[in-house]
Amino acid sequence: MELSALLEKLKLEHLEAQLDSVCEQAAARDLDYKSFLAQALEAEWQGRFRRGIEARLRQSRFPWVKTLEQFDFDFQPSLDRKQLRELAGLSFVARAQNVVLLGPPGVGKTHLAVALGVKAVEAGASVLFLTLETLMTRLVRAKHENRLERSLQQLGYPKVLIVDEIGYLPLTRDEASLFFQ
Repeated sequence: MELSALLEKLKLEHLEAQLDSVCEQAAARDLDYKSFLAQALEAEWQGRFRRGIEARLRQSRFPWVKTLEQFDFDFQPSLDRKQLRELAGLSFVARAQNVVLLGPPGVGKTHLAVALGVKAVEAGASVLFLTLETLMTRLVRAKHENRLERSLQQLGYPKVLIVDEIGYLPLTRDEASLFFQ
């Protein structure tokens, strides 16, 4: 059986795309068979890892992708960098704890929330980003269509749920009840 057919049957699509490059590198470095195999399988794993990150980033519905490295700490000098480094370690995700970012509009709360969400995606966690308005629209519609329980279950699926713009719009009593459910 031909090599490309084997790669296809084994679903090693990333390795197939990089095979010539991997072979050239192995020849240049005079690798033994085990080292070559390790390098080839690592190329496949890296491709799958990147694809997983890309898929989770799409599913997260971030308004944009921002990282902590892109955050301008000079613009927000009062920010506790030590605390942010601790949050970037994602221990709050493992402990299933809430993180609340407070401050006036325009200080970078959304950027930081997205950046922490991106860190979680890179660590393999599922993330969903919603504005409070989008969340409430979804929940109110689900309640009226008698599928609130299912909608709440779906919102519980992501390991990290980011709700942005809390406090910008007032909630009715019913909406507040739905939010806290």
